Amino acid sequence: MFPSFFIAHGAPMIALENNDYTQFINELGKSLPRPKAIVLFSAHWESQTQQVSDVEEFSTIYDFGGFSEELYRIQYPAKGQKDITHEIIGLFEKQGISFSVDTSRGLDHGAWVVLRLLYPNADVPVISMSVNSKLAPKEQYQIGKALAALREQDILIIGSGGTVHNLRALKWAEDNGQADDWALAFDEWLEGRLKAWDVDSLFDYRALTPASQYAVPPYGSEHFVPIFYAMGAADQEREAKLLHRSYRYGNLSHSVWQFG
Repeated sequence: MFPSFFIAHGAPMIALENNDYTQFINELGKSLPRPKAIVLFSAHWESQTQQVSDVEEFSTIYDFGGFSEELYRIQYPAKGQKDITHEIIGLFEKQGISFSVDTSRGLDHGAWVVLRLLYPNADVPVISMSVNSKLAPKEQYQIGKALAALREQDILIIGSGGTVHNLRALKWAEDNGQADDWALAFDEWLEGRLKAWDVDSLFDYRALTPASQYAVPPYGSEHFVPIFYAMGAADQEREAKLLHRSYRYGNLSHSVWQFG
């Protein structure tokens, strides 16, 4: 059975960079058995109703500005997989989860940056999924849990975001791997709760760790919540492993978690 993963997608430029983090994700893709398909929840696709893609071939969305022109020339023409989309629809209907099917949206950089590092040739089918940061964490977890059966079919489930993601706090001139104390405090608290599979504390993270107000700022939790979708997909095993963690720009966390 495939594990599920939470993978930080970092700043868009990692799509062009060769560093420890990009190398790690690339090697992760090589180390895994080849998946039948990938179901990916992206922080950059927010929707009040759960969206499920049914796209024949994805376009590439450049949902950012002010970066190198080379970044805007990247294409990631992954194909969809209609039968898996239909299976997801059936699983959601069985669990009473509201959803809508999207037939046109391309892959945003939260999706294609990670996918391109894992599978550079865009040769693994993809089903793109939205996130809803307004849902309670327990509900996000339940959506992931509803898809757990897919892992038995060699389908890889990924949540793409960032455990510490506060654009207003980034220090773009500081790229030395050092991290602010509050970023470390939050990630260390999170590590303990994830490894213990303490969902009660995780679902109440805002109240239980003061660092959350900086790591997951009140104006935006969309980068953090994909971890609950990925975690829910491994509810049967309840095992969490931290595979990688590093920092850039003072507090931007590059973390990879494996569940199951």
